[in-house]
Amino acid sequence: METTWILIIISITMAAMAVVGLFWLARARNNYANNDAQNIGELMGLIKAMGEANAIGHEQLRRTLEERLEAASKRLGDGLSHHTEKTGEAMKQVHERLAVIDVAQKNLTDLSTQVVGLQDILSNKQARGAFGEVQLENLVTDALPPGVYGFQETLSNGRRADCVLHLPNPPGSIVIDSKFPLESYRALVAAVDDEGVKIAGRSFSADVKKHIIDISEKYIIPGETAESALMFLPSEAVYGELHANFQNLVDESQRRRVYIVSPSTVMAMLNTVRAVLKDVRMREQAGVIQTEVMKLLNDVRLLDERTEKLETHFNQAEKDIKNIRTSTGKIINRGEKIEELQLGEETPADDLTPLSSQGANK
Repeated sequence: METTWILIIISITMAAMAVVGLFWLARARNNYANNDAQNIGELMGLIKAMGEANAIGHEQLRRTLEERLEAASKRLGDGLSHHTEKTGEAMKQVHERLAVIDVAQKNLTDLSTQVVGLQDILSNKQARGAFGEVQLENLVTDALPPGVYGFQETLSNGRRADCVLHLPNPPGSIVIDSKFPLESYRALVAAVDDEGVKIAGRSFSADVKKHIIDISEKYIIPGETAESALMFLPSEAVYGELHANFQNLVDESQRRRVYIVSPSTVMAMLNTVRAVLKDVRMREQAGVIQTEVMKLLNDVRLLDERTEKLETHFNQAEKDIKNIRTSTGKIINRGEKIEELQLGEETPADDLTPLSSQGANK
């Protein structure tokens, strides 16, 4: 840009010089009409030189402008090419994201179909009961070890329990019922005015209370089960509705020792049961270890008694050995004396004293 401005300034300067030359020429014509032909020739030469310089400046300006235009065109072309490339990449990313959106939309469609199927399941009492049983079974089998629970067990009163947790006394076996009244809850949720909410609320309260009474009468058997039972609600919404707006039902369930649980709360309860079972097993193992330690102590006590008896035998043997050594010493001494004894004619009469007498003297 600076070179362009310089060329423009040079062109303007040359044009100004040409104007000045023409002015001087006109002035020379007016004021020096009588000058000689030499001055006119010099002036014409000056004008010619100025014209040639102006032509050279214009040619340089033209070339510079062509170069600038060519460079600007190249930069513009490169910019368009780069922009086209970036636009192509952006369009490619847009297509990829549209493909992801199509997959997500398909998943949403499938999920909505599954939700409709779930609603169909929950609308049927028998299917809803099976759904609750399956969900409860999955939670129990994931949380507890085999052998401490059972499904669809028949109690002594002929009632079939959805799930029974076999716990040690106390508390004993706990029954979990997985059925729940959904129709009245749906009516409560679908109510649009205060009167409808009130009527649906009374119906829902009556259904839940009846269910609580049935559980307490069917699944709490003195001497066979624990003093309490659990009512499992597969829906967190129903559980939240009970505790938020029907505290009287919660109090009634606690009074009848029927405790209401949801998938989240029953999982916490099952973890507590697992900890209790682990503690019971640890105590059982501790009892076994204590029994074995007592047996070990008895064995050590018997070993000590037998060692003491063996020590007594060793002491007696040592005493007997000492007595034997004493006897052998005496025998050796007597043998040596017999060996030293010499019988001959010159033996004095005193030396013929019987050995028995000598032994008596000694």
